[in-house]
Amino acid sequence: MAQHVHQFFGKGNMSVFLVLSVILNAVFAVNHYSVPEEMEEGSVVANLATDLGLDVKTLKGRKMRIDVVGNKKYLDINKETGELFILERIDREFLCPLKTTSCFLRLDATIENPIRMFNIEVEITDINDNAPHFRRGTMHLDISESSPVGERFSLNNAADPDVGTNSVKNYHLSSNEHFSIEIQTGRDGTKFADLVLKKALDREQLAVHNLILTAVDGGVPTRTGTASIIVRVLDVNDNAPSFDKDKYEVEVMENSPIGSLVIKLNATDLDEGSNSDIVYSYSLYTSERTQQMFKLNPNNGEIRVKEMINFEDFKLYEMEVIASDKGPNSLSGQCKLTIQVTDMNDNHPEISIKSFQSPIKESEPIDTVIAVVSVSDKDSGDNGVVDLHIPDNMPFKLRQSSDNYYELVVSEPLDREKLPEYDITFTVTDRGSPPLSDNETMTLELLDVNDNIPQFPQSFYTIRVMENNAPGALLSSLTAFDPDLHENQYLVYFILEKEIANTSMSMLFSINPENGNLYALKTFDYEIEKEFLFHIEARDSGSPPLSSNVTVHIIIVDQNDNAPVIVSPWRAHGSVVEEKIPRSTDKGSLVAKVIALDTDSVHNSRITYQFLQVTDATLFSLDQYNGEIRTMRMFSYRDPRHQRLVVVAKDNGEPALSATVTIKLSTVETAVKTYSDMIEEPLGYDIFSDLNLYLVIGLGSVSFLLLITILVTIVLKCQNSKPSKAAPPCRNSVISERNSTIADSTLVSNDAYWYSLFLAETRKGKLVVRQPVPKGSRYIVSSLPRGTGLTDTSDSAASTLQYPK
Repeated sequence: MAQHVHQFFGKGNMSVFLVLSVILNAVFAVNHYSVPEEMEEGSVVANLATDLGLDVKTLKGRKMRIDVVGNKKYLDINKETGELFILERIDREFLCPLKTTSCFLRLDATIENPIRMFNIEVEITDINDNAPHFRRGTMHLDISESSPVGERFSLNNAADPDVGTNSVKNYHLSSNEHFSIEIQTGRDGTKFADLVLKKALDREQLAVHNLILTAVDGGVPTRTGTASIIVRVLDVNDNAPSFDKDKYEVEVMENSPIGSLVIKLNATDLDEGSNSDIVYSYSLYTSERTQQMFKLNPNNGEIRVKEMINFEDFKLYEMEVIASDKGPNSLSGQCKLTIQVTDMNDNHPEISIKSFQSPIKESEPIDTVIAVVSVSDKDSGDNGVVDLHIPDNMPFKLRQSSDNYYELVVSEPLDREKLPEYDITFTVTDRGSPPLSDNETMTLELLDVNDNIPQFPQSFYTIRVMENNAPGALLSSLTAFDPDLHENQYLVYFILEKEIANTSMSMLFSINPENGNLYALKTFDYEIEKEFLFHIEARDSGSPPLSSNVTVHIIIVDQNDNAPVIVSPWRAHGSVVEEKIPRSTDKGSLVAKVIALDTDSVHNSRITYQFLQVTDATLFSLDQYNGEIRTMRMFSYRDPRHQRLVVVAKDNGEPALSATVTIKLSTVETAVKTYSDMIEEPLGYDIFSDLNLYLVIGLGSVSFLLLITILVTIVLKCQNSKPSKAAPPCRNSVISERNSTIADSTLVSNDAYWYSLFLAETRKGKLVVRQPVPKGSRYIVSSLPRGTGLTDTSDSAASTLQYPK
């Protein structure tokens, strides 16, 4: 407490303060103290025991105490030292809310033994612990933009709970060009500020002003408080409506539909509310005719077509439009509008066909004039300039001959077969906006020219014909196509004459001249004729006629129509072949060989051999491919002396044909050499043995019959040939020297087939047998006497057997 007193009063005045307290206590019996607010708890105010003249040692025994004020005990006494100290922090503004200049805390101190009461008065002095504040943080003001300069507007003042110099002493306004403040002082010393207009307002420039008002107190250090001032400028009708431009010029097309928009005028008013609402109207200077032609919308300024506009009646319209606002004192603005009527492209161009040539030949040369066309348009300017077109994908073009006259000429070769006619569309278009057009279509027909040769689907035909066909049988239909028309497409078919072995193709085949059906005129025999090669021509009936030909290859297909002929062992017709063999023949010895010939093709002439009957199946075996009969074992005394073998030779045709031979074998006890011995000694045989004799007779008969047949055929064919031409060798003839008797002969095979060569001879009772010879092989037969047969069994009629000289 002494410290606070010394701070508050100073060291020099402390003794004076104590003397005065004693005098006052003696006179008034009231002890007076002064302390600032907000002192810390525990701070000493004064030594109350000393000031009251009490013994400090007796304070505790006499129960000295301080009364409570307002349910709060701000001060208390230390019974040990007698000092009066701060028990609870003191807020002057709370104790004295009426903002008086003086604030006192009055206490009673009581002591017993004897009871005494002392009056204590503590003055609470103010410190600057509160900043100024406004009751409303934001103040709104509505000020008309027409308010005069110097007009004042009251503002809310700031409050400060502190008193004296610590209260509000001044105000400050944020910087601006339109407002300032003036500070006023009330009777109670309260400071307040008025807002003063120092420059005229303009809402159109700035509609809202935001200001900051600051209140400052007089304390040290100073404290401040702020409030926002929002000034909204109220509008007055001080701006007239104005258009974007003073003069407008627009163009409108004649015949524009009624109600179409011409222009939308736009006027603006910077005011707001009803002061900015605009109404549009015609001025008195606008003619009635103009007002009849165009309608003005008073609300949005749109001008639309009211009646049909005709360029020929009026080409120009002028009007004056007024825009007025709806303020109390209406203001208005005006503009001038010029409407220029533009001519509309309302006349279609016209086409006139002066001449047109149809039909024309497809062979017309390039640049041939087909048609002459003229065009016209009643409009003027670009609306009267026209262009003529035809489709691009046509073999024609337009050529301008003079003003508005055009010639249609051929630009590419024409082909009726690709397109027999053309629909040519002439389109004329002017250059107006939008362009108008007209068109006219003409049909151009093309006449056919014989410019296409007949065409066969194939360039080569192969036709297979089964032999033994019926004369007049249809072989095939050879049809050509000609894309031309009428007589140019009527085709006639011919067989191109070609002689083969003095035989004309027209004697063998016939073709229907109208439809190309090919027929056989005779029955073909594969064994004599195997193929034909000739040409067929198709010729149209145009002028000149055109033709083409195709190659026809006729292949005769073999049938199994020849049965095998057994040529070995030879026997008379229906007779049985008798052979003798030694009874001592070894196992595997060759007993006999059956040979059959078939004049059919290779497939049908493949012969197999089988036993049809056999006396003892365990004694003999038969090779099914070469016809050799061999012993399977040696003869025993139990075996009968006579063995009967029936062999069937069957070809490979469908159905198969066959021939049989019966061989009667007799065993003899005499020593007769076996076939195998004969093969080993080919020179030791008897040419006049029974077996060889039969073989020579059989081969000679067959060869003689075949030779007679070939000679007769050659003679007949040569008689049918033309006398002026030499008869070439017949393709199907076989020139061979059969039954020739030569020595050291060589057989040369030039054909594509195999030959079966059977050579048999007998010398000194020995039989010599030769096997088939492959193609190209040279077979040397040595020391054959005359009478040895060379037999050609090839199925190729074109084969040739050649013998050396």
